[in-house]
Amino acid sequence: MPKIDPSSLELEERVVKTNKCQKTHKGGRTLSWNALVVVGDGHGHVGAAIGKARGIPDAIRKGFEAAKKELIRVPLAGATIPHQIQSHHGASIVLLKPAAPGTGIVAGGSMRHILEAAGVKDVVAKSLGSANSINTTWATLRALGELRSPGEMARLRGVDVEDFTPRRNGSTNGTNGQAAPTIAAAPAAPTIAAAPAIAAERSSDAVPAAEDRSEVTQGAEPAPGSEGAGETVSAAVAEAGDAE
Repeated sequence: MPKIDPSSLELEERVVKTNKCQKTHKGGRTLSWNALVVVGDGHGHVGAAIGKARGIPDAIRKGFEAAKKELIRVPLAGATIPHQIQSHHGASIVLLKPAAPGTGIVAGGSMRHILEAAGVKDVVAKSLGSANSINTTWATLRALGELRSPGEMARLRGVDVEDFTPRRNGSTNGTNGQAAPTIAAAPAAPTIAAAPAIAAERSSDAVPAAEDRSEVTQGAEPAPGSEGAGETVSAAVAEAGDAE
């Protein structure tokens, strides 16, 4: 990657983190500082470095001087990144996803400082591994350096930029602009026509059953002794009338 001349850019300087370090010697303790800094112009150029010195001002100054020598160019798609990407450095893993306009920078820690300095305004970022600020910074810079613009990808694949359309709503396949094949709908399940026939059959079976029950009721013979019991009841009613 060609070097970027920092003198031609209006760089903004940010201090991400400062750390104090003490080393014990025979004659006492030696105190030193290191500072993690980020520089960027807000238009696709960003860099980061660590400066070390006995005092904080010197450490920050040395960090800015080193960061201006490590500038990288970040391809932007408007206010977001062109595609999703995941990268790592050591135990830190970062995931960057493009976002719709108005989303803002959904990130924290050193990732937010780097994305703001690079000029990204809409992005969703997530740290999946270690939360160490230094390793997260290097992982984020590596992810931004691995981004590819649509024009660059079209050149690498040997197609025109007009044919290299990203897949947005499923209407294209994302490589050559051809329409994605449509999947035929499954045939509708056949309607069940046997239910009315079954109901009619059940009703026809119920009518003979009712007729059979009426025939049994009409043709049943009285139980033995029932006639005598009826004559006894009639005689008792007649005697009661004569007594009156």
